[in-house]
Order: sequence, then C-alpha cells, then structure tokens
Amino acid sequence: MEKDSRFVGLDVHADTIAVAVAEPGGDVRTLGTIPNTRDAVRRLIAKLGARERLRVCYEAGPTGYVLYRQLTELGVPCAVVAPTLVPVKAGDRVKTDRRDAAKLARSYRSGDLTPVWVPDAAHEALRDLVRAREAAKQDQLRARHRLSKFLLRHGRRAPAGFKAWGAKHDAWLDTVRFDAPAHEATLADYRHEVDHATERIARLERALTAVVAAAPAPVRAVIAALQALRGIAALGAVTIVTEVGQLSRFAHADELMGYSGAVPSEHSSGPKTRRGAITKTGNAHLRRILMEAAHPYRHRPAVGYTLRIRQRGLSEEIKAIAWKAQHRLHARYRHLSDKGKPLPKVITAVGRELLGFVWAIGVCVEREEAARAA
Repeated sequence: MEKDSRFVGLDVHADTIAVAVAEPGGDVRTLGTIPNTRDAVRRLIAKLGARERLRVCYEAGPTGYVLYRQLTELGVPCAVVAPTLVPVKAGDRVKTDRRDAAKLARSYRSGDLTPVWVPDAAHEALRDLVRAREAAKQDQLRARHRLSKFLLRHGRRAPAGFKAWGAKHDAWLDTVRFDAPAHEATLADYRHEVDHATERIARLERALTAVVAAAPAPVRAVIAALQALRGIAALGAVTIVTEVGQLSRFAHADELMGYSGAVPSEHSSGPKTRRGAITKTGNAHLRRILMEAAHPYRHRPAVGYTLRIRQRGLSEEIKAIAWKAQHRLHARYRHLSDKGKPLPKVITAVGRELLGFVWAIGVCVEREEAARAA
C-alpha cells in the first residue's frame, strides 16, 4: 500500500457505525459514530478526502457484505477482516465501539489483519440457499426427535423391521391413537411439524437444483468434477463450492485445510511440541460436509454403479485423482483404526486429507475452464 494511505476502521452495527482513521503520520483519530445508512456512508467517504488514498476495513459479522459492496461501488478499497484474528492486548479490559474502530484502523495500517473472502452477490445467494436447506434438515431432525421421544415415553414403538420415517413407518403412525385428547393434540402437532419440515426440504432442494442448473459453466464444471470423489454427491459438491468459492485462490491444499478449521491446534515452546484437538477456527459448514464424506472410505476402493454414473463424462485426469483418493484414504482409515484411534479422530483425519483431493480436482477443473475461455 502507498505510504500516504489513510486507514479507516469501522465498527459496524445494525444501526450505527463507529469510525476511526489511522493517519500516515502515526496518529489514530476517532471520528465519532454515524448512522448505518447509505447516505451517511456516502457523506463520510466524501469528508475523508481522496478515495484512492483510503483503505477501509471492518469485521465480518451479522451485517454481511452490504457495506463492503457499497464502498466498492464508491471506488473505495475495502477489506472485511476475520474477527477471531484481530490482535488483542493482554490485560485490556475496556471495550467500546470507538476503541474497536481505532484498533481496527491501527491494526490494518500495521498489516496485522486477515481479510476474509467476500463472495459476489450471485454466489452469496446460492450459499444462502444451501444453508437454508441445511437449517431445514436440522429442523427436521429436531421435529422427528420430538415425535419419536413422545411416542417412546408412552410405550408406542414401531414394529420390528420398519425403516424409520419410511412409508411403512408413516402408515403405522396413522394407526397410533391415545385416549386423552391432550395426547391426541400433541401427536397431531408433532406430526404436522415433521410433515412441514419434509415439505420444506423438498421445496428447497427443487429450488437448489434449478439455481445450480442456471449457474455459470465453470461453477457447474467444478460441481460435476467433485462428484467423482467417493462420499461427495451433488449436494456435497454444491456445499463445498458455495462455501469455498474458487478453489485455486488457495496456493496449496494445506491452506484450504486451515480454512476448514480441521487442522490440529498447537502449543509449542522451546524443544517441546504439543498438538491438540482441531482448531475449528474455520468454515463449520465445509468441515461438516467433509466429515460426512469421510465415512465411505472405510470400504475398500471400488467404483460402483452410482459412482460410475457420477463420473460419466469427466476427464481421465479427474477420475485418476478420485481413484488415488480412494486408495490413500482407505489405507489411512485402516491404519488409524488398527492403531486403536477413536472413530471421531479417524474421520477427522480422513476428512482433512479428502480436502486435499478436493483442492486438486478443483484447481484442475478451474485451469481447464480458464484455458477453454481463453
């Protein structure tokens, strides 16, 4: 950055924005608080001087990227920074909006802040839809638990051999009756919630299929290629692409693993090296889908009918990477299991390495699409 740049820190809330400026000469000044409106932000930028000299930052949070996009439209460089990576002074027990804004401006000037990736509007819309579907699945699970535990408390169990929540199970639920009207009303309400959650998921999945079909060709190509991997079907591939964005923005697979938060924590000093549980300081949605995709690697390498269908039309290079992943991850799974490692640790290790193959396939496809576009 230029030596005469002015670094602006914004502490953004739903209704207000606290502003501070770090001048090139070393002074950090707080400029007070403005309303969080488009007009107020535009007036602030006009007062701060030449836009090409400004460098603005604020923490990622519930207000999203609306402010980032407004500043970008105004021609002001803006960075959205990771809140958990903002430096904190030991012993500092005073926290106010103005102090937070000044700390952001000062840290941004010194280069101590880590920007996050900001998706474009279309990508963010697709990600919101994927997360809405994930939330609907969680709501469905809770609704089913309420109903099943209610029935269990009253000694009502489905006949042996019935698949939970299948057609026979639903038919059995139609036969369940209670003498007390209150119990009948409770059963009806719980069943309504289960049916509502199921319909909601189906509606979101139809919308997701339509949106993915209309996505740009490079995005659809990456989604199709990731399905060559065992354990990653259409929904998993879409989730990875929406949460990560362009995979080639990571220079190496290790960086993507760190982004997922699935790497071990470390507390080392002097000659001692101590590693602990995974950091979890990353994208939880990405980490969840990887842990789910790691389970099938307990089976021996094979390309079954479903996987063969998913790999149809893909290049031999992509298929070779997926086949290599099966051998390596199955061996890793067996090795850790034979050593007596707990299943969660085995799944975490396999999921982390799976992310390396996701990165390799994504980079390969993005390179091919870039060459095709050129």
